[in-house]
Amino acid sequence: MDEQLFFKKLHGLCTSKEIFDFLSSMEFMSDTMASGALQRISEVEVDDDGLNSPEGVLENEVFRALCFQFEFESSKLSNTGLLNALQALIKLRIDPQSTLMASLLSEGEERLGKGQLTVKHLFALGESLLELEDPSCATLEQIVNHMQKKPIEKWSPREIVMVYKILQVIVREGGQHQDLLNRLNSVTLTIISQLSPKFTSIILNSLVVLHQAQAVCLVTALCKHSVKHIPYFTGDELVNVLEAFLYFGHREQIFTEALEMHVPKSIFTMHPQTVSKVMQYCCRKMILSKPIFDAVAEGFISDADRLTTDQIAAYIIPFGTLNYLPPSASSLFRKLEAVLHARFSLFQPHTLLNLLHSCVLIQRYPVNFLPKIFSPYFLQQLQAQPPGLDRIATSQLTQLFLTVTLECPFYEGPRLFPKYKVKAFFMPHSSLDVHLLKRVKTGLLYLLKKRIYFASEVSTPYFYTVDIEIKLDEEGFVLPAAQREEVHRRIALCVDGQNRFCINSHNLLGEEAIKQRHLQLLGYEVVQIPFFEIESLQNCRKMAEYLQKKIFPHTYGLG
Repeated sequence: MDEQLFFKKLHGLCTSKEIFDFLSSMEFMSDTMASGALQRISEVEVDDDGLNSPEGVLENEVFRALCFQFEFESSKLSNTGLLNALQALIKLRIDPQSTLMASLLSEGEERLGKGQLTVKHLFALGESLLELEDPSCATLEQIVNHMQKKPIEKWSPREIVMVYKILQVIVREGGQHQDLLNRLNSVTLTIISQLSPKFTSIILNSLVVLHQAQAVCLVTALCKHSVKHIPYFTGDELVNVLEAFLYFGHREQIFTEALEMHVPKSIFTMHPQTVSKVMQYCCRKMILSKPIFDAVAEGFISDADRLTTDQIAAYIIPFGTLNYLPPSASSLFRKLEAVLHARFSLFQPHTLLNLLHSCVLIQRYPVNFLPKIFSPYFLQQLQAQPPGLDRIATSQLTQLFLTVTLECPFYEGPRLFPKYKVKAFFMPHSSLDVHLLKRVKTGLLYLLKKRIYFASEVSTPYFYTVDIEIKLDEEGFVLPAAQREEVHRRIALCVDGQNRFCINSHNLLGEEAIKQRHLQLLGYEVVQIPFFEIESLQNCRKMAEYLQKKIFPHTYGLG
């Protein structure tokens, strides 16, 4: 039987039994035909869970005879027969340490060293090695050295992807191939429209691992290309894409919109780790997507019992960070409380602190768990787990303490020991917009005539820093900022730049919202000066008029 007819019949067979019966009827097979038969067996018998019927395949006499021949006649095989057999046997999970596999790998490496492999065969050997748990870096390095001499422009998307994967392994072990990477990045840019969801994800992941931050054009193009693949990515592929967006600091509105279409429809079938990564992406990029957050809330209510503790935190923390309560908030936090009661001791200390702190940002008070949080035992656990009681952890503990003091007067449990309190909160997302502050101060100077009548960046005994403070006496006259007596009212101006809001939104971030809430409870009159109200004011006079209406809507006087 000639090879063309053989392969036509072979590809019409759908079980290993049919294939073995067919092979038993053959009087003669070339090594290419025999390796093709092994490949067809691997195609019909191997799925994501492995080999379907190991005994039916590995113990079959025909299979064993084929393996025997490949092992002891490896030096006589054609390059195609050798490398196709190697790929098939790896897919069939044959032990890489077996004499059969050692013989085929050794023969492949020998031919590589002698320069006997064509580009097609170099790719086949590279693919086989990548499938092994611990591939030989020296052999992969040899493959790359041979490939560097070949014209990259003629490679297929699959071949380009494989080279990226090989480079990941080599560079991780200290190899340097930036020249090849630069050529590879340039060629990949020209074939982006041909990349499947799988290849798009693999290349983005490789660019992250290989630290290719300078490949801006390629990264941007891949991120845009990934938008159309969102419904078709597997969970792991979507995670790779989101990690690339985070690593390269990339954000695309159309990507967010595509996620908003996909997540609500798929929330009950998506893997929890994929959902966690979507929420991490939204949280880090300050994207308050109500369709995504509402769907994730519903998913949590339904599936919380099967989530890991890290996944629980990943689902919930963004609600606090971005200051959003979904329509199902009451059910969401009832479910969270039930999960915490059942699995409290399983949470890592820092994870638990982050989770409970995020709840108070949106006025969900974990009073049933605070006695444990403020206990010496828990604080010792926090100290022992890296990064220990750093500035972030002590800020969160102090803010929890201040929250129960101001907002939960009924709480009678233990309080935070003074030695764990910070002098000023660490608020990484709420740094002051210096340019905006300068404009507001200029307007205030125009309004109040003298600089002594307001103070900026004022530290308070309550751990918060007030952007601008104005003091008034009992009759409403403005007092010098340095005066301490006869102060009847304190006005706190919150100069809120874009960084204190969710992206493309007028929704304050959680840490700024709780600050303004607490300042009010501490007796300040809080006046918010958001960037979107003043960015169009062209001169000092207009700014002064705006500030007068905001701060002194009725009248004002100078003391």
